Amino acid sequence: MTKPLSIRTVVTVAEATAIDAVAKQAEVLIRSDRVVRGGLSRIKESRSFLLPALHALQSESGWISPGGVRYISELLQVSEAEIYGVATFYDLFRTDRPIESDYLAHVCVDPLCSMTGSEELLTDLKKNGQESERSACLGLCANAPAVFFQGKQCPDYAMADGDLGPSLQTISKGDQLLKRVGRIDPTSLSSYKNSGGYEALSIAIKMGPAAVIDLVTESGLTGRGGAGFPTGAKWAAVAAESTDVKYIVANADESEPGTFKDRVIMESDPFALIEAMTIAGVTVGAKTGWIYIRAEYPLAIQRVTMALAKARHSNLLGHNILDTDYSFDIEVRKGAGAYICGEETALFSSIEGYRGEPRSKPPYPTTSGLFGRPTVVNNPETLINVLEILTGGVTKYKSQGTPKSPGTKLYCVSGDVHEPGLYEAEFGIKINELISLAGGPTSATQAVLLGGAAGSLVEPEHFNLPLSAEATQSHGVSLGSGAVMVLGEQVNILDVIIRVAEFFKNESCGQCVPCRIGTMRQHEQLLQIKQTIDVERPNIELLRDIGNAMSDASICGLGHTASTAVQSAISSGLIWGSND
Repeated sequence: MTKPLSIRTVVTVAEATAIDAVAKQAEVLIRSDRVVRGGLSRIKESRSFLLPALHALQSESGWISPGGVRYISELLQVSEAEIYGVATFYDLFRTDRPIESDYLAHVCVDPLCSMTGSEELLTDLKKNGQESERSACLGLCANAPAVFFQGKQCPDYAMADGDLGPSLQTISKGDQLLKRVGRIDPTSLSSYKNSGGYEALSIAIKMGPAAVIDLVTESGLTGRGGAGFPTGAKWAAVAAESTDVKYIVANADESEPGTFKDRVIMESDPFALIEAMTIAGVTVGAKTGWIYIRAEYPLAIQRVTMALAKARHSNLLGHNILDTDYSFDIEVRKGAGAYICGEETALFSSIEGYRGEPRSKPPYPTTSGLFGRPTVVNNPETLINVLEILTGGVTKYKSQGTPKSPGTKLYCVSGDVHEPGLYEAEFGIKINELISLAGGPTSATQAVLLGGAAGSLVEPEHFNLPLSAEATQSHGVSLGSGAVMVLGEQVNILDVIIRVAEFFKNESCGQCVPCRIGTMRQHEQLLQIKQTIDVERPNIELLRDIGNAMSDASICGLGHTASTAVQSAISSGLIWGSND
């Protein structure tokens, strides 16, 4: 008979010390003139530090202990029930029992890692006594299979393809957005400045906010996270708001399977993101910025945090930047394992200390975003484009790409190619040309999954499709965040689609019925089809009905796109033959 776990309801000294360190930092930030919290003056009045407090507790004890929860509750004046409601929302928080060893291994089992043996790796780790569990994509797709080690009283780290972090390397090729990647020391501010760093900020300050907005608008820059909203329009809307409190948010919760571009930016060129956010703050009148980074990116968190400290020390953040009247500072917020927090309003809820559930729109973030204030939220790739626009000019920027999709794009190429990695190319490059840049296919290619789990399967006869917003849209697919997963002849496409369906089932926040029930039924139906495909005709009509219900009635983009890959498999006939 198993002895029941003894539940400790009193906080330990070590837990209290770890939580107090977060509280102390919070009080400094709240009381400082350089950071505006919308009227908050005491730590117990703000629950926005709930996530950092939970991280501190779990890092110390290996779980969200009842004693620790009680201590946080008293400190933040948030009920224990609410704290548990938040903690149980995130995959990386454990509320049932502590991590038994120094580390818990999260092994990616999404398509790319499954193709390279992640299930076998998971089995081997368990055989060797390593506490392990299955995980969604870890953003190390070019180095699959991947593992994220979550430490107890030890620093987190990542492992991919047998290499231990922080020495992970991803092939990265490009001469504009990626011009510094692999060529400068990402931990050195002087190295960044010697490569042209902070020239764009000086230009922006001299031009003034209105001129910067005009320039960004004229460039035609659109969001690179998948939505493609015009950046200039977003900045102009926030700048036009009369309130004194505004925010800049970098959405670096990069959890789309097959996508790792923002990880490379933050690990290899962190000062570029900081400079670009500072330009955004100066331009729209914001004094505070937030970088929301997924916890599975420990090296990115480390390097961005270090870069922020060095920028502050050099008068590039904080009061009177570069001896001007502008003040702006940035805080890092670490996620806790929730794909849905890549949706901008869910991200706001997470920062504010709530469950990461999307909000209905309107109101839109430009008028009522983080803490109910006007907010610019951009993807890191979007932001660093602004540096190129300011230093190179609009004419040069628009000379690349296509008329409707100007500039370059970062493409995450993974799967069955000789050199998986991050490639910068102009909008309009064709799929087959991009595969050639990555060394060509390793075998005959069945399809490309374009846009990640939320994307579509593209067959080889369409590999001459230009990768631009207008071309992909006219073809009925989405470029999304730029993920290009190459699926060779040995890949079981049905297994890939089942795993995509399982991913969305697990990642649905459960707030709305169409998505909560639809993702479960979609996955169940695919499993049934796999079991009976040799004896009966697949119920394609039911899968279509489920997909239509989710895309029509879900609150946010997760539900809208949860069936996209499945529907593309149906339309293409890659699995069941022609079904149109």
